[in-house]
Amino acid sequence: MKVTIDVSAVPANPGGAGYYTVELVRALAVEPDLGVELVLIARRRDGERWPGVAATAQVVEEAPPRRPVRLAWEQAALPRLLRRLSPAVHHGPHYTMPEATRLPKIVTIHDTTFFNHPEWHERSKVRFFRRAIRVAAGHADALVCVSQTTADQLAEECRVRVPVHVIPHGVDHERFRPDAPPGHDEKALASAGVQRPYVAFLGTIEPRKDVPTLVRAFDRVAGAHPDLHLVVAGARGWGMASVDHAVATARHRARIIQLGYIPDRLRAPLLRSAAAVAYPSLEEGFGLPALEALACGAPLVTTEGTAMAEVAGGAAVLIRPGDVEQLADALDALVGVAGGGGGGRRDEGIAVASRFTWAASAAGHASVYRSVA
Repeated sequence: MKVTIDVSAVPANPGGAGYYTVELVRALAVEPDLGVELVLIARRRDGERWPGVAATAQVVEEAPPRRPVRLAWEQAALPRLLRRLSPAVHHGPHYTMPEATRLPKIVTIHDTTFFNHPEWHERSKVRFFRRAIRVAAGHADALVCVSQTTADQLAEECRVRVPVHVIPHGVDHERFRPDAPPGHDEKALASAGVQRPYVAFLGTIEPRKDVPTLVRAFDRVAGAHPDLHLVVAGARGWGMASVDHAVATARHRARIIQLGYIPDRLRAPLLRSAAAVAYPSLEEGFGLPALEALACGAPLVTTEGTAMAEVAGGAAVLIRPGDVEQLADALDALVGVAGGGGGGRRDEGIAVASRFTWAASAAGHASVYRSVA
């Protein structure tokens, strides 16, 4: 079964939906029993990296590099390319799809914040992606939602006329595991200038992540833990002014380390070695860094009523979104001698994470492809 997947929106340093696309493609390519013949539609001059992700996939470099032109190309030129390639199914993994093609189409919806929290996005994106999601909900052959939370919110925001399949992300358990070779993590962290103990945050820095609340919560507990640092790892997104202000006005700002985007080789060591991992995002479609933290055996604090709470269950400490005092109390307990994270909760987190694999995610997607082919 030939399946085209539009990977043209995946940036050079992927996060969020881009990371999902890369890992899904990788998993589909290494599972021959799924019967998926992959064709990846990439940006021009972006084809070289994809054989390293999916060696068996055909790569077609025809999408324009710039986003506005690329989105127009998806509607005007991609249907002609698909007629030439003649796949059984086309998958748009990032909200959008070519409307003019009659081929079976699958679209992934990651979250609904373009509807319920437009203030978290650049204005130019809100109008476009609201329309794209409505079109997909009405005219795709099936939708993939990455969590039940997202599926429920989508039903509230849109009239959904097509089948919806909830397929969670996975975890690379070869990398994200509770143990590591002796000295491995210390060497990796030293290369980034990080020393224990620290609280870790991992994710693209944007308004929904609520990093300012984390900075203020850390500032409250830092005095009681004089060796503790806050390590914020992730690419700088838009809307950074509130984060920069929170850091600049923190009493303990000298103990806040901003790493920026980190390579994959540092993700697991950073999470695994943390005294606590804080993921206080106000809302996510899935929140993969939280699950990866559990897989590493790290004590996790995240927000209630979110997809992270859905995934983590009782394995994480849950706080109210935006509550500085509650987050500070949770961090104090997790990094303190008495709290320490708790062996029972650590084991529960590892057990929870073990149920999520990219192989299972790929199998779920392949099942949806077959259902509409």
